[in-house]
Amino acid sequence: MKRLKFLFGASALIAVALTASGTLSAQENGNRDMDGKIVRGPYETNRFGDNWFIGVGGGINLFWNEGYDVKIGPSIDANFGKWFTPAVGMRIGYQGISAQAWSPEAGVLGSTLNTEKNKYLQKFGYMYIHGDFLWNASDGIGGYKETRFWDLVPYLHAGFFRSYGLKNVDFDDNEFAAGAGLLHLLRLTDRLDLIIDMRATVVNGRVIDNRGISVMPTVTAGLAVDLGWPNFTRTSTIIEAVEVANLEQTAILEASIAALEVANMNLEQQRTKLTKANKQLTDENTRLKAIPQKDETEFFEDMTPAHVFFEIGQTTLGERQMAQLDFLAKNIISKAVADTDILITVMGSADGNTGTKRRNQHLSEARGKYIFDILTTKYGIAPERLTIKTQVVEKAAKPELSRAVVFTF
Repeated sequence: MKRLKFLFGASALIAVALTASGTLSAQENGNRDMDGKIVRGPYETNRFGDNWFIGVGGGINLFWNEGYDVKIGPSIDANFGKWFTPAVGMRIGYQGISAQAWSPEAGVLGSTLNTEKNKYLQKFGYMYIHGDFLWNASDGIGGYKETRFWDLVPYLHAGFFRSYGLKNVDFDDNEFAAGAGLLHLLRLTDRLDLIIDMRATVVNGRVIDNRGISVMPTVTAGLAVDLGWPNFTRTSTIIEAVEVANLEQTAILEASIAALEVANMNLEQQRTKLTKANKQLTDENTRLKAIPQKDETEFFEDMTPAHVFFEIGQTTLGERQMAQLDFLAKNIISKAVADTDILITVMGSADGNTGTKRRNQHLSEARGKYIFDILTTKYGIAPERLTIKTQVVEKAAKPELSRAVVFTF
Protein backbone atom coordinates (compact mmCIF):
# COMPACT_ATOMS: atom_id res chain seq x y z
CA MET A 1 0.00 0.00 0.00
CA LYS A 2 2.82 2.42 0.83
CA ARG A 3 4.47 1.72 -2.52
CA LEU A 4 1.17 2.38 -4.32
CA LYS A 5 0.77 5.69 -2.50
CA PHE A 6 4.31 6.64 -3.47
CA LEU A 7 3.78 5.78 -7.13
CA PHE A 8 0.49 7.72 -7.24
CA GLY A 9 2.20 10.68 -5.56
CA ALA A 10 5.12 10.59 -7.99
CA SER A 11 2.73 10.49 -10.94
CA ALA A 12 0.81 13.48 -9.61
CA LEU A 13 4.06 15.40 -9.03
CA ILE A 14 5.23 14.78 -12.59
CA ALA A 15 1.83 15.82 -13.96
CA VAL A 16 1.93 19.07 -11.98
CA ALA A 17 5.52 19.70 -13.06
CA LEU A 18 4.71 19.18 -16.73
CA THR A 19 1.75 21.55 -16.42
CA ALA A 20 4.04 24.13 -14.83
CA SER A 21 6.53 23.60 -17.66
CA GLY A 22 3.90 24.52 -20.24
CA THR A 23 2.92 27.59 -18.23
CA LEU A 24 6.50 28.81 -17.96
CA SER A 25 7.11 28.23 -21.66
CA ALA A 26 3.98 30.24 -22.52
CA GLN A 27 5.42 33.21 -20.64
CA GLU A 28 8.67 33.26 -22.66
CA ASN A 29 9.02 34.98 -26.05
CA GLY A 30 12.50 33.93 -27.20
CA ASN A 31 11.20 30.69 -28.70
CA ARG A 32 8.22 32.10 -30.66
CA ASP A 33 7.76 33.49 -34.17
CA MET A 34 6.15 36.78 -35.20
CA ASP A 35 2.68 35.23 -34.84
CA GLY A 36 3.39 34.09 -31.28
CA LYS A 37 3.56 30.39 -32.22
CA ILE A 38 6.16 28.13 -30.63
CA VAL A 39 9.11 27.48 -32.95
CA ARG A 40 10.63 24.02 -32.90
CA GLY A 41 13.61 22.46 -34.82
CA PRO A 42 15.12 21.05 -36.86
CA TYR A 43 18.56 21.83 -35.45
CA GLU A 44 22.03 21.66 -36.90
CA THR A 45 24.06 18.61 -35.91
CA ASN A 46 26.60 19.64 -33.27
CA ARG A 47 30.18 18.43 -33.05
CA PHE A 48 30.90 15.31 -31.03
CA GLY A 49 32.46 17.34 -28.22
CA ASP A 50 29.44 19.65 -27.76
CA ASN A 51 26.50 19.45 -25.34
CA TRP A 52 28.17 17.18 -22.77
CA PHE A 53 27.56 17.74 -19.08
CA ILE A 54 28.86 16.49 -15.74
CA GLY A 55 27.03 16.82 -12.42
CA VAL A 56 27.39 15.95 -8.74
CA GLY A 57 24.97 16.23 -5.83
CA GLY A 58 24.00 14.98 -2.42
CA GLY A 59 20.78 14.32 -0.57
CA ILE A 60 18.66 11.69 1.16
CA ASN A 61 17.04 8.32 0.45
CA LEU A 62 14.26 6.20 1.92
CA PHE A 63 14.17 2.40 1.59
CA TRP A 64 10.71 0.76 1.43
CA ASN A 65 9.94 -2.94 1.67
CA GLU A 66 6.79 -4.76 2.78
CA GLY A 67 6.75 -5.02 6.58
CA TYR A 68 9.61 -2.53 7.07
CA ASP A 69 9.44 1.02 8.45
CA VAL A 70 11.42 3.61 6.50
CA LYS A 71 14.35 5.58 7.85
CA ILE A 72 16.23 8.41 6.14
CA GLY A 73 19.70 7.64 4.81
CA PRO A 74 22.34 9.70 2.93
CA SER A 75 22.92 9.56 -0.84
CA ILE A 76 25.30 11.12 -3.34
CA ASP A 77 25.01 11.37 -7.12
CA ALA A 78 27.58 11.69 -9.92
CA ASN A 79 26.49 11.80 -13.57
CA PHE A 80 28.00 12.24 -17.03
CA GLY A 81 25.92 12.62 -20.17
CA LYS A 82 25.13 14.31 -23.46
CA TRP A 83 22.19 16.07 -25.08
CA PHE A 84 21.66 14.85 -28.64
CA THR A 85 18.86 17.37 -29.28
CA PRO A 86 17.35 20.06 -27.05
CA ALA A 87 14.79 17.47 -25.84
CA VAL A 88 16.62 14.10 -25.95
CA GLY A 89 19.68 13.10 -23.96
CA MET A 90 21.32 10.20 -22.17
CA ARG A 91 23.62 9.89 -19.18
CA ILE A 92 25.36 7.34 -17.02
CA GLY A 93 25.57 7.83 -13.29
CA TYR A 94 26.52 6.58 -9.85
CA GLN A 95 24.28 6.77 -6.77
CA GLY A 96 25.20 5.45 -3.35
CA ILE A 97 26.45 5.64 0.25
CA SER A 98 24.08 3.84 2.64
CA ALA A 99 20.44 3.08 3.41
CA GLN A 100 18.52 1.79 6.40
CA ALA A 101 15.08 0.56 7.50
CA TRP A 102 13.36 -0.77 10.62
CA SER A 103 12.54 -4.50 10.57
CA PRO A 104 10.29 -6.45 12.96
CA GLU A 105 12.80 -9.32 12.86
CA ALA A 106 16.55 -9.55 13.23
CA GLY A 107 18.44 -10.02 9.98
CA VAL A 108 21.91 -10.27 8.48
CA LEU A 109 22.02 -6.48 8.25
CA GLY A 110 21.02 -5.82 11.84
CA SER A 111 20.39 -8.08 14.84
CA THR A 112 20.38 -5.61 17.75
CA LEU A 113 16.92 -4.85 19.12
CA ASN A 114 16.01 -1.18 19.57
CA THR A 115 13.94 -1.36 22.75
CA GLU A 116 12.32 2.01 22.12
CA LYS A 117 10.88 0.96 18.75
CA ASN A 118 10.91 -2.79 19.49
CA LYS A 119 12.45 -3.29 16.05
CA TYR A 120 15.80 -4.03 14.44
CA LEU A 121 17.63 -1.41 12.42
CA GLN A 122 18.82 -2.88 9.10
CA LYS A 123 21.75 -0.86 7.71
CA PHE A 124 23.60 -1.50 4.47
CA GLY A 125 25.81 0.25 1.98
CA TYR A 126 24.79 0.43 -1.65
CA MET A 127 25.82 1.65 -5.06
CA TYR A 128 23.67 1.97 -8.15
CA ILE A 129 25.36 2.24 -11.56
CA HIS A 130 22.67 3.29 -14.01
CA GLY A 131 21.96 4.54 -17.50
CA ASP A 132 19.26 7.20 -18.01
CA PHE A 133 17.12 8.18 -21.00
CA LEU A 134 16.34 11.90 -20.63
CA TRP A 135 13.49 13.88 -22.15
CA ASN A 136 13.49 17.65 -21.63
CA ALA A 137 9.75 18.30 -21.36
CA SER A 138 10.25 22.08 -21.31
CA ASP A 139 12.05 22.03 -24.67
CA GLY A 140 9.89 19.25 -26.11
CA ILE A 141 6.59 20.97 -25.26
CA GLY A 142 7.49 24.65 -25.12
CA GLY A 143 10.22 24.77 -27.76
CA TYR A 144 13.96 25.23 -27.24
CA LYS A 145 15.14 28.41 -25.51
CA GLU A 146 18.75 28.61 -24.34
CA THR A 147 18.04 31.29 -21.68
CA ARG A 148 15.11 29.49 -20.00
CA PHE A 149 15.62 29.51 -16.23
CA TRP A 150 13.80 26.29 -15.30
CA ASP A 151 13.77 23.08 -17.35
CA LEU A 152 11.88 19.93 -16.30
CA VAL A 153 13.39 16.62 -17.44
CA PRO A 154 11.51 13.35 -16.79
CA TYR A 155 13.64 10.26 -17.34
CA LEU A 156 13.75 6.47 -17.17
CA HIS A 157 16.70 4.64 -15.67
CA ALA A 158 17.99 1.08 -15.29
CA GLY A 159 21.21 -0.54 -14.17
CA PHE A 160 23.23 -2.55 -11.66
CA PHE A 161 22.35 -2.29 -7.94
CA ARG A 162 24.84 -3.66 -5.38
CA SER A 163 24.19 -3.83 -1.63
CA TYR A 164 26.76 -4.75 1.01
CA GLY A 165 27.01 -4.94 4.78
CA LEU A 166 28.41 -2.20 6.98
CA LYS A 167 30.76 -2.57 9.97
CA ASN A 168 32.23 -5.93 8.93
CA VAL A 169 28.85 -7.52 8.15
CA ASP A 170 29.40 -10.42 5.74
CA PHE A 171 26.64 -9.66 3.22
CA ASP A 172 26.37 -8.58 -0.38
CA ASP A 173 23.89 -8.92 -3.23
CA ASN A 174 23.79 -7.80 -6.86
CA GLU A 175 20.47 -7.08 -8.59
CA PHE A 176 19.02 -5.40 -11.66
CA ALA A 177 17.15 -2.19 -10.83
CA ALA A 178 15.06 0.29 -12.77
CA GLY A 179 12.71 3.20 -12.26
CA ALA A 180 11.85 6.75 -13.19
CA GLY A 181 12.82 10.24 -12.09
CA LEU A 182 12.40 13.95 -12.60
CA LEU A 183 15.25 16.46 -13.00
CA HIS A 184 14.86 20.15 -12.24
CA LEU A 185 17.52 22.18 -14.09
CA LEU A 186 17.77 25.76 -12.77
CA ARG A 187 20.02 27.92 -14.95
CA LEU A 188 22.65 29.87 -12.96
CA THR A 189 25.02 30.82 -15.80
CA ASP A 190 25.57 29.80 -19.43
CA ARG A 191 27.47 26.71 -18.29
CA LEU A 192 26.33 26.11 -14.71
CA ASP A 193 22.99 24.69 -13.54
CA LEU A 194 21.54 23.94 -10.14
CA ILE A 195 20.10 20.41 -10.34
CA ILE A 196 17.42 18.85 -8.14
CA ASP A 197 17.12 15.13 -8.92
CA MET A 198 14.01 13.23 -7.72
CA ARG A 199 14.32 9.50 -8.44
CA ALA A 200 12.42 6.30 -7.57
CA THR A 201 14.31 3.00 -7.95
CA VAL A 202 12.64 -0.43 -7.90
CA VAL A 203 14.79 -3.45 -6.99
CA ASN A 204 14.34 -7.03 -5.75
CA GLY A 205 13.99 -7.40 -1.96
CA ARG A 206 16.96 -9.77 -1.94
CA VAL A 207 19.19 -6.72 -1.60
CA ILE A 208 18.31 -6.76 2.12
CA ASP A 209 17.94 -10.55 2.47
CA ASN A 210 14.17 -10.24 2.07
CA ARG A 211 11.53 -11.16 -0.48
CA GLY A 212 9.21 -9.03 -2.56
CA ILE A 213 9.95 -5.74 -4.27
CA SER A 214 11.77 -2.80 -2.66
CA VAL A 215 11.40 0.86 -3.64
CA MET A 216 14.08 3.48 -2.94
CA PRO A 217 13.03 7.12 -3.50
CA THR A 218 15.88 9.67 -3.37
CA VAL A 219 16.14 13.43 -3.59
CA THR A 220 19.51 15.07 -4.24
CA ALA A 221 20.63 18.58 -5.07
CA GLY A 222 23.88 19.69 -6.68
CA LEU A 223 25.52 21.39 -9.64
CA ALA A 224 25.95 20.48 -13.31
CA VAL A 225 28.60 21.95 -15.62
CA ASP A 226 28.15 22.06 -19.41
CA LEU A 227 31.15 20.98 -21.51
CA GLY A 228 31.86 21.99 -25.10
CA TRP A 229 29.41 24.30 -26.84
CA PRO A 230 26.27 24.14 -24.65
CA ASN A 231 23.56 25.33 -27.08
CA PHE A 232 21.79 24.30 -30.29
CA THR A 233 21.37 26.23 -33.58
CA ARG A 234 18.08 26.01 -35.43
CA THR A 235 18.35 25.69 -39.24
CA SER A 236 17.12 28.79 -41.09
CA THR A 237 15.81 27.45 -44.41
CA ILE A 238 13.75 24.52 -45.65
CA ILE A 239 16.73 23.24 -47.67
CA GLU A 240 18.94 23.21 -44.58
CA ALA A 241 16.19 21.50 -42.62
CA VAL A 242 16.03 18.71 -45.21
CA GLU A 243 19.81 18.30 -45.17
CA VAL A 244 20.10 18.13 -41.36
CA ALA A 245 19.43 14.71 -39.83
CA ASN A 246 16.60 14.44 -37.32
CA LEU A 247 18.78 14.15 -34.22
CA GLU A 248 15.90 13.34 -31.92
CA GLN A 249 14.81 10.31 -33.96
CA THR A 250 18.43 9.27 -34.40
CA ALA A 251 19.01 9.42 -30.64
CA ILE A 252 15.90 7.31 -29.99
CA LEU A 253 17.02 4.73 -32.57
CA GLU A 254 20.53 4.67 -31.11
CA ALA A 255 19.07 4.15 -27.65
CA SER A 256 16.90 1.31 -28.98
CA ILE A 257 19.91 -0.30 -30.68
CA ALA A 258 21.93 -0.01 -27.48
CA ALA A 259 19.08 -1.59 -25.49
CA LEU A 260 18.84 -4.46 -28.01
CA GLU A 261 22.60 -5.01 -27.83
CA VAL A 262 22.42 -5.21 -24.03
CA ALA A 263 19.50 -7.65 -24.25
CA ASN A 264 21.43 -9.76 -26.77
CA MET A 265 24.48 -9.82 -24.48
CA ASN A 266 22.30 -10.98 -21.58
CA LEU A 267 20.78 -13.75 -23.72
CA GLU A 268 24.25 -14.85 -24.84
CA GLN A 269 25.44 -15.00 -21.22
CA GLN A 270 22.39 -17.07 -20.28
CA ARG A 271 23.01 -19.41 -23.23
CA THR A 272 26.63 -19.86 -22.15
CA LYS A 273 25.54 -20.72 -18.58
CA LEU A 274 22.99 -23.25 -19.83
CA THR A 275 25.54 -24.80 -22.22
CA LYS A 276 28.02 -25.16 -19.35
CA ALA A 277 25.35 -26.71 -17.10
CA ASN A 278 24.36 -29.14 -19.86
CA LYS A 279 28.01 -30.17 -20.35
CA GLN A 280 28.37 -30.80 -16.61
CA LEU A 281 25.26 -32.99 -16.63
CA THR A 282 26.47 -34.84 -19.73
CA ASP A 283 29.89 -35.43 -18.12
CA GLU A 284 28.21 -36.68 -14.94
CA ASN A 285 26.02 -39.04 -16.95
CA THR A 286 29.09 -40.35 -18.81
CA ARG A 287 30.92 -40.86 -15.51
CA LEU A 288 28.04 -42.79 -14.00
CA LYS A 289 27.73 -45.03 -17.07
CA ALA A 290 31.45 -45.84 -16.85
CA ILE A 291 31.19 -47.16 -13.25
CA PRO A 292 31.47 -51.00 -13.20
CA GLN A 293 28.15 -52.72 -12.55
CA LYS A 294 27.68 -54.36 -9.13
CA ASP A 295 24.94 -55.25 -6.70
CA GLU A 296 22.37 -52.44 -6.70
CA THR A 297 22.25 -52.08 -2.91
CA GLU A 298 26.05 -52.10 -2.62
CA PHE A 299 26.28 -49.64 -5.49
CA PHE A 300 24.07 -47.06 -3.79
CA GLU A 301 25.60 -47.62 -0.32
CA ASP A 302 29.07 -46.86 -1.73
CA MET A 303 27.89 -43.82 -3.66
CA THR A 304 29.35 -40.43 -2.78
CA PRO A 305 26.62 -38.17 -1.32
CA ALA A 306 24.91 -36.02 -3.92
CA HIS A 307 24.27 -32.28 -3.41
CA VAL A 308 22.11 -29.47 -4.67
CA PHE A 309 23.13 -25.97 -3.60
CA PHE A 310 21.11 -22.91 -2.56
CA GLU A 311 21.96 -19.22 -2.80
CA ILE A 312 22.58 -17.43 0.53
CA GLY A 313 19.35 -16.89 2.44
CA GLN A 314 17.26 -18.83 -0.15
CA THR A 315 15.02 -21.88 0.41
CA THR A 316 14.28 -22.56 -3.25
CA LEU A 317 16.61 -23.68 -6.05
CA GLY A 318 17.76 -21.59 -8.97
CA GLU A 319 17.38 -22.79 -12.56
CA ARG A 320 20.77 -24.48 -12.74
CA GLN A 321 20.42 -26.42 -9.47
CA MET A 322 16.82 -27.37 -10.35
CA ALA A 323 18.25 -29.03 -13.48
CA GLN A 324 20.76 -30.85 -11.25
CA LEU A 325 17.92 -32.06 -8.97
CA ASP A 326 15.91 -33.23 -11.99
CA PHE A 327 18.89 -35.33 -13.13
CA LEU A 328 19.40 -36.84 -9.66
CA ALA A 329 15.70 -37.59 -9.18
CA LYS A 330 15.20 -39.25 -12.57
CA ASN A 331 18.49 -41.13 -12.90
CA ILE A 332 19.61 -41.97 -9.34
CA ILE A 333 16.98 -41.48 -6.62
CA SER A 334 14.09 -43.06 -8.58
CA LYS A 335 16.32 -46.02 -9.52
CA ALA A 336 17.45 -46.46 -5.90
CA VAL A 337 13.92 -46.71 -4.53
CA ALA A 338 12.77 -48.90 -7.43
CA ASP A 339 15.58 -51.50 -7.32
CA THR A 340 16.61 -51.61 -3.62
CA ASP A 341 15.26 -51.32 -0.09
CA ILE A 342 17.62 -48.46 0.73
CA LEU A 343 16.27 -45.48 2.68
CA ILE A 344 17.41 -42.11 1.36
CA THR A 345 18.38 -39.36 3.80
CA VAL A 346 17.58 -35.79 2.74
CA MET A 347 19.90 -33.57 4.80
CA GLY A 348 18.93 -29.84 4.76
CA SER A 349 21.97 -27.73 5.58
CA ALA A 350 22.86 -24.06 6.24
CA ASP A 351 26.11 -22.30 7.11
CA GLY A 352 26.58 -20.68 10.48
CA ASN A 353 28.94 -17.95 9.25
CA THR A 354 26.09 -15.52 8.68
CA GLY A 355 22.67 -14.95 10.23
CA THR A 356 21.28 -16.02 13.60
CA LYS A 357 21.06 -19.59 14.87
CA ARG A 358 17.29 -19.42 14.64
CA ARG A 359 17.43 -18.15 11.06
CA ASN A 360 19.96 -20.79 9.99
CA GLN A 361 17.96 -23.59 11.64
CA HIS A 362 14.88 -22.36 9.78
CA LEU A 363 16.82 -22.34 6.49
CA SER A 364 18.11 -25.90 6.92
CA GLU A 365 14.63 -27.21 7.82
CA ALA A 366 12.93 -25.31 4.99
CA ARG A 367 15.49 -26.55 2.43
CA GLY A 368 15.07 -30.18 3.49
CA LYS A 369 11.25 -29.93 3.45
CA TYR A 370 11.35 -28.17 0.05
CA ILE A 371 13.36 -31.01 -1.55
CA PHE A 372 11.24 -33.68 0.23
CA ASP A 373 8.04 -32.15 -1.22
CA ILE A 374 9.48 -31.99 -4.76
CA LEU A 375 10.65 -35.64 -4.67
CA THR A 376 7.31 -36.94 -3.39
CA THR A 377 4.94 -34.79 -5.45
CA LYS A 378 6.75 -34.23 -8.73
CA TYR A 379 8.77 -37.45 -9.01
CA GLY A 380 6.46 -39.83 -7.08
CA ILE A 381 9.03 -41.00 -4.51
CA ALA A 382 7.26 -42.78 -1.64
CA PRO A 383 7.51 -40.60 1.52
CA GLU A 384 8.41 -43.61 3.67
CA ARG A 385 11.57 -44.10 1.60
CA LEU A 386 12.82 -40.64 2.56
CA THR A 387 14.16 -39.36 5.88
CA ILE A 388 14.60 -35.62 6.52
CA LYS A 389 17.46 -34.40 8.71
CA THR A 390 18.86 -30.90 9.24
CA GLN A 391 22.16 -29.40 10.26
CA VAL A 392 23.83 -25.99 10.64
CA VAL A 393 27.57 -26.02 9.87
CA GLU A 394 29.22 -23.61 12.31
CA LYS A 395 32.19 -21.57 11.00
CA ALA A 396 32.33 -23.36 7.64
CA ALA A 397 35.59 -22.86 5.74
CA LYS A 398 33.60 -22.63 2.50
CA PRO A 399 30.13 -21.53 3.59
CA GLU A 400 28.73 -21.70 0.06
CA LEU A 401 29.18 -25.51 0.17
CA SER A 402 27.09 -25.71 3.35
CA ARG A 403 24.01 -24.03 1.83
CA ALA A 404 22.80 -27.33 0.40
CA VAL A 405 20.63 -30.41 0.60
CA VAL A 406 22.71 -33.62 0.72
CA PHE A 407 21.39 -37.04 -0.40
CA THR A 408 22.85 -40.17 1.24
CA PHE A 409 21.77 -43.73 0.57
